[in-house]
Amino acid sequence: MAAPSPKSVWLDAARSAMETESGAILSASTRLDGTLLQAVDMMLAEPGKVVVTGVGKSGLVSRNIAATLLSTGTQAVFLHPVEAAHGDLGIYAPGDVTLMVSKSGTTSELMRLLPTLREFESKLIGIIGNPASPLAAKMDVVLDASVECEADPHNLVPTASSVVALALGHALAVALMTARGFSSEDFGGYHPGGQLGRSLRTKVSDGMHGATEIAVVQPHDSLKQVVIAMTRHPFGAACVLDDQQRLAGLITDGDLRRALREHDDIRSLRASEVMTANPITIGPDARLFEALRIMEDRPSQIYVIPVVDESGTCLGLIRLHDICQVWVP
Repeated sequence: MAAPSPKSVWLDAARSAMETESGAILSASTRLDGTLLQAVDMMLAEPGKVVVTGVGKSGLVSRNIAATLLSTGTQAVFLHPVEAAHGDLGIYAPGDVTLMVSKSGTTSELMRLLPTLREFESKLIGIIGNPASPLAAKMDVVLDASVECEADPHNLVPTASSVVALALGHALAVALMTARGFSSEDFGGYHPGGQLGRSLRTKVSDGMHGATEIAVVQPHDSLKQVVIAMTRHPFGAACVLDDQQRLAGLITDGDLRRALREHDDIRSLRASEVMTANPITIGPDARLFEALRIMEDRPSQIYVIPVVDESGTCLGLIRLHDICQVWVP
């Protein structure tokens, strides 16, 4: 074994590995063409599931691809090719498609499956690192997973090749999602547990504070009345409503601080002079993740949003804190 290298060399090697892998994925993306569309059409046309198979590192990639397909609306299962020859081929049903993952394209365990799969009339799609290989020649559709080199210094460890194969599997899953019109609501239905599932299934109305719980003022109310209302209902904001209970504006803690900073005498100030007119709002049936996106995907984050119905009537407030609480298991 060679003498240990300096730690700076370790860091350079790690960065180089990531750059090599990202470059390999980018290169593979430029090679995507009609073959991907053929693969998608094939999967959509067949009534069965997708059986994903591979050995070694490709087997691990295959497991991930199968899981991703399942979670995005495509029935899929991983099949270990060694166990397949010992009874697990019973997993096949008419109309099942086979997705084979192989770096070399000469994987003997996969080659031995081909005659049986042809008897099953299973359509064959390959994610293969060598498009000119014997395995690739037997596929109905081949997605090119070739790489110029692996990411390790000796070009031995299946690093870049594994990442590219996985990326192609994910690309296939995303294309299928798009073709099927698979929505975020559908995704939430397949992920009932955990934070992501809750955020996709839970509505704003499930986490908001209703109009009777929050600070509510009218445009002509004095700043003192606003402060009193916000003290009684400490949710970080007061909704300014007109005579028909429609939202006219929003006053936040930040708005109060700005008023104090900009005015020497605040006794004459009215809510209408301090509020933000036409603030960002959200509907009660929107999902929590949409509220979070509105709060965060902006130059200056906001922490509270008024909830209004289609007529503009104020129904309450939703805060970032409320979203986090709903997501706690």
